[in-house]
Parts: sequence; C-alpha cells; structure tokens
Amino acid sequence: MNTIKTNFTVTEFVFLGLSSQPKMQLILFIMFLFFYLLTVVGNIIIITIIQLETRLQTPMYFFLTNLSFLDICYTSTDVPQMLSNMVGRKKTIPFSRCATQMYFSLSFGMTECVLLGVMAYDRYVAICHPLHYTVIMNQSTCVQLAGVSWASSFLSSTVINIFTLSLPYCGPNVLDHFFCEVPSILRLACTDTSFTEMVVFVFTVIIVFIPFLLIVVSYARILLTVLRMRSASGRHKALSTCASHLTVVALFYGTGIFMYMRPQSKTSRAGGKIIAVFYTVITPMLNPLIYSLRNQDVKGALRRALAKQRT
Repeated sequence: MNTIKTNFTVTEFVFLGLSSQPKMQLILFIMFLFFYLLTVVGNIIIITIIQLETRLQTPMYFFLTNLSFLDICYTSTDVPQMLSNMVGRKKTIPFSRCATQMYFSLSFGMTECVLLGVMAYDRYVAICHPLHYTVIMNQSTCVQLAGVSWASSFLSSTVINIFTLSLPYCGPNVLDHFFCEVPSILRLACTDTSFTEMVVFVFTVIIVFIPFLLIVVSYARILLTVLRMRSASGRHKALSTCASHLTVVALFYGTGIFMYMRPQSKTSRAGGKIIAVFYTVITPMLNPLIYSLRNQDVKGALRRALAKQRT
C-alpha cells in the first residue's frame, strides 16, 4: 500500500483555550481582563512609588522595580492574546507571531527566575553582612546583576526557541493551550522531540534551578543569622523584609518548576493549562499586592503619596 506524502507546513495555530462554552468564555474574559488591569496598574503604582520615594532608593527596591516592570511585560505577552481569543471568532495565531510570543514569554519567565535569585542574594548580604552591604551591593553591582538576569535569560530563550522551531510542523495545528508555550508546541511536532526536550530541560536547570539553589542557600544562611540574634525585634525586622520575597518565590517557582521540569508525557494538558494560568496571570497580579500589603516601607510610602494627593 502506497503512503501519501504531504508537503503541508503549518502556517498558523488554532487555540483551544480554557473553555469551548460561550458563557464560560465570557465569564473568563471578564475575570482575566480584571486580573490583567489589576496587574498593570498595581505594578505601575509600585514602580512609581519607588521612583518618587527617596527612602526607597536602595538595592532591594531597585530589584523590585525590575520585577514589577518584568511582570507587566510578562503578562502583556500572553494575556491580551488570550482575551482576544475568548471574544473573537477567529482563534488563530500566525506561526511567526506564535514564535515571537513563545520567545518573549519564555525570556520574561526565565528572567523572573534569575531576578528572584538575585533578590535573595541581596537579602542575604543585607542581613548577614550589614556592615558591608553598601560596599557589596553598590549601584554598579546592582546594575550588573540585573543586566545578567535579563541577558542570560534572553540568550537561553533564544537557544530553546531555535531548537523548538527547527522541528518540522506539518500538522495538526490545533494548540491545546491559551498561548504559545514550548511544551504545548513540542506536542505538535512531526518528529521525535526527545532531544529538544533534553535541551529545554538542561537550560531550565541552568536558568531556573541554579537560581533556586541560590535562594535556598541564601535563606538557610539568613535563618542561621536570625536565630543567633538576641533581640526579638531584630529577628522580626529581618524576617519581615524577606516575607514578601519568599511568598513570591513560592508562587512562581512552585508552578514553574512543576511545569518545565517534568517529562512532557507526564504533564496532563488540562493540568498544564491551569498551572500556566498561575504563573502567567495570577502571580504577576499578586506580586504588587504582596509587596504592598506585607512591606512596611512600601505601605508607608503609599500612605505618604496619598496624603500628598489629598493636600
């Protein structure tokens, strides 16, 4: 029996999204639009407060400014496409635009992983070496650490996307997701993807797991230092500066590692989409709330800013 060969190449992908029911899509649209606006407005407020408040011109808040800007970029890469698919009849995306979305989404996600590691190191220096903090975490060092976070992540994303997009995609073109993400794209390749999956895993270890180890080691040293403190108020103050960061780390890393460091065959598609909602929508929305509600300096700056507006 002759086999029929096809030269068809995928030129666009069709999103299945989170639901196929029109009523549910409308509910999800309203909910995620609210989340998106809250994310953008909340992070802009954080950035504005830090820039206007001279007391917040410190390395910790320099990195927080980077994180807030990053969250705006990250959620803006994926959520507008998802919202458009929920209300539009045409739920497709050209291959080239899908590749662009996948590149920037992965780049921003990896940058957040590295940046969270850098922020943990900053807290370690501040608590464990307070007398040398201004010398170690000077302006030049902070800019270099932030630059490395962005550059290493964008470079890693470039390599992963080159390997992913070099695979043949000859059909089907139905993407069981709400945005273009490496694991979901790999499922549609017309060839064995084990080598590409290994490349993704290796770079995930480098960009995701190594910063995670830095976070674990930093906070282990911080905990030992705090336990040696004689003053209860000193212990409370030291831990309070870490609480917000630890909450963000738990939310972002918990879902990200679960998604990218498991074999694709063991990741259910429905479960993968739910996890993706957390680290692309929920976490960027919660970050400004976490840092404003649990950080006394930010709350104080926000109160002073509101007081100035009233007068």
